[in-house]
Amino acid sequence: MAERIREEKKRERVDSLDNWKLEDDKFIVKRYRFKDFLKGVEFVNKVAEYSEEIQHHPFISIDYKMVTMKLTSWSAKGLTELDIKCAGKYDEFYNQMD
Repeated sequence: MAERIREEKKRERVDSLDNWKLEDDKFIVKRYRFKDFLKGVEFVNKVAEYSEEIQHHPFISIDYKMVTMKLTSWSAKGLTELDIKCAGKYDEFYNQMD
């Protein structure tokens, strides 16, 4: 089981990410905007494939051109380094899209 990030390090780890926000002290959340609906769906499919590979799944919401990602680690009852890693990977996927 992944170890939860200590309280004194949590803000520092979240601040190291690009525009991710801490929510309810145990989730990180980011909204991604796309030029059209299908680009957002394409992004979600990339995230879904990666999530299946590593067996760590985000909450995903698609609202037309806006995709919201929300991460936490249930087994650790909060944020872990795996959540931080996934957030960075999702940002990579987004930045690779045209």
